[in-house]
Amino acid sequence: MQNWVKVFEAKEEYKAEIVKDVLTDKGYDPVIINKKDTAYNIFGEYEVYVAPEHTVSAKRTVENEIKFE
Repeated sequence: MQNWVKVFEAKEEYKAEIVKDVLTDKGYDPVIINKKDTAYNIFGEYEVYVAPEHTVSAKRTVENEIKFE
């Protein structure tokens, strides 16, 4: 996972899971990194990473195809 690029972050785990699922369907093999504080679970975020060669297209997918409104 060296040099992987963050394409999304959210405080809510379900949002990161949705992004991961959409990117997986596109063939990007994303991973979620939990950066929440383990003691309180209110600080930090969930981050979604992809390999460098998928960065541009994955970011476009997140921006144009995924809405949480």
